[in-house]
Amino acid sequence: MNGTILLVEDDLSIGEMVVSYLSGEGFQLFHAHDGEEALQMFSHQTFDLILLDLMLPKLNGMDFLRIVREKSHVPILILSAKGGEADKAIGLGFGADDYIAKPFSMIELSARVKAAIRRATHYVDKLPQQSRVINVHELSMDMDNLTVSKNGVEVKLTAKELQILQLFLNNPKKVFTKQQIFSSVWNDDYYGDENVINVHMSRLREKIEDEPSAPQYIKTLWGIGYRLGEF
Repeated sequence: MNGTILLVEDDLSIGEMVVSYLSGEGFQLFHAHDGEEALQMFSHQTFDLILLDLMLPKLNGMDFLRIVREKSHVPILILSAKGGEADKAIGLGFGADDYIAKPFSMIELSARVKAAIRRATHYVDKLPQQSRVINVHELSMDMDNLTVSKNGVEVKLTAKELQILQLFLNNPKKVFTKQQIFSSVWNDDYYGDENVINVHMSRLREKIEDEPSAPQYIKTLWGIGYRLGEF
């Protein structure tokens, strides 16, 4: 079995198609038809990935996403007919890992699912075995249990935000281009989709910076990329 997936989709025809195809690819599928049913399944089962529609009855996709992100870093791939850049930014900003607009091909969906699970597995495999805490000014990151605190208060970060911050903390003198950040964190080819990097960087700064508009922990080098700030 390739992994266990929670599909949250109220459209029966799309749901049946996704379940049939991905089951044939070796995945175990659990299908929730609304947000409340999805939360019940999530609370009783461990999943390797969540496929999430945004327009759901009872509890909408964004609310479901926020609740899940308070408890888990499981990869979440948004499925939605709302394919505009604004909706993409909102979805990624709330902690989604990827986004695919309807209509989509089953081949593309399968590839994105496998890539998301592969990246998550690769990230866990690379975690250090010895406890190590890195401190930068008021910010601390425990590299063993992947927790971040500022002035002793825990900062809740998504999986991608943690990976981005870890990248800079592990390489304090290095300047990273957007392409290098994407390749390192997403472990995939970069196709110039700056919106993905911009949204995650903006959300990370909102959580760790005193003034996100004048960041000190992750500095911008205009036209080049980003580097860890010096204190």
